[in-house]
Amino acid sequence: MRIYDTGTPSQRESAITDIERDHEARVRAHIAADVRAAGGWIGFDRFMDLALYAPGLGYYSAGARKLGPGGDFTTAPEISRLFGAAVAQAGAAVLEEIGGGAILEIGAGSGRLAGDLIEFLDARGIAPSRYWILDVSAELRDRQREYLRGRLGDRVERVEWLDAPPAAAFDGLIVANEVLDALPVVRFRWSRRGVEALGVECRDGDRFAWSARPADPVLVTACEALRDAAGGGWTDGYESEWCPRLRPWAAEVTRSLRTGAVLWFDYGLPRAHYYLAERRQGTLICHYRHRAFDDPFARPGLEDITAWVDFTALAEAGDAAGFEIAGYTTQAYFLAGNGIDAHLGELAGSDPLQAARLANEARRLMMPGEMGERFKVMAWSRGLTGALGGFALRDLRHTL
Repeated sequence: MRIYDTGTPSQRESAITDIERDHEARVRAHIAADVRAAGGWIGFDRFMDLALYAPGLGYYSAGARKLGPGGDFTTAPEISRLFGAAVAQAGAAVLEEIGGGAILEIGAGSGRLAGDLIEFLDARGIAPSRYWILDVSAELRDRQREYLRGRLGDRVERVEWLDAPPAAAFDGLIVANEVLDALPVVRFRWSRRGVEALGVECRDGDRFAWSARPADPVLVTACEALRDAAGGGWTDGYESEWCPRLRPWAAEVTRSLRTGAVLWFDYGLPRAHYYLAERRQGTLICHYRHRAFDDPFARPGLEDITAWVDFTALAEAGDAAGFEIAGYTTQAYFLAGNGIDAHLGELAGSDPLQAARLANEARRLMMPGEMGERFKVMAWSRGLTGALGGFALRDLRHTL
């Protein structure tokens, strides 16, 4: 899950500005119009899609600051350059085996990971021929351009922003850090009487509320398979989410990779653990100003809405797209397997204060109570013969 602080609803309310209130009102009106046009009810995946991605209005499509102290959450590349150094080490092995290539980063955040990868790979003499960034957020694109121009100088000419995956086949590396958790999900409720789809209706104008309807046959079949994968035991009122978009979306953004690897970083679980009976409220969570809460209707357009990733589904998507599932492990073991200790020493040099700061950052990235266990890393590969770095210390593919 994203890194954030806790807070009360009253604290969240006090942080709202007039500009944010106006923006939220526009988003509410836009979604409410969609609900009315659909006959008074939409599935939660449709609501999530509009709240996050409606052009010019959604959380990722509008101009609100999302990352860092002034945003809503912090990701691993924001915490430390150690993360980028470890990812670069894994990527260097791929580029060296195939004789160089390009990098496509999906959802590049503030641009820090892009800067880290280009700098570390340059230092190793295996600079990417091109560095593509695929990002739907105009605000983040602007931040990325400003940041990378200041950090890379003339080398920023290698960076190109895309509106769609590359049309032509390429060799190289694809990196996606905390992207899958923001794919719209279907919410459902299970009982012995049947499966219900949890959707959204409007009350008192544009106030959103949960509303259940009988699930269609596709959702019923999916829920039965998810329940069986977790060993059964669901009781009446069990709620969770399912992401039918994951497979087609992942296939689309990776379709141009001819030879190389894809690295996926996100919080999640294999299916058998994700849908355990005791996890009866699912994993849906929202973020606003470094606080987490569970109401996706509180601040549409201003809050991030996420759900954990079913990594079994991601492995199935890779198989279906013609990739080999080359590795699956925790973030802690991936970083350890890619030399985070050595990178810490190199970055700290002889400065004890820098070493202490980097050691604290490494703990945040690797400790079980922070990001180390909750975040997982999966690698897809195509046409590679060598093993990908970072998966030998603890290979969790058997749990998928």
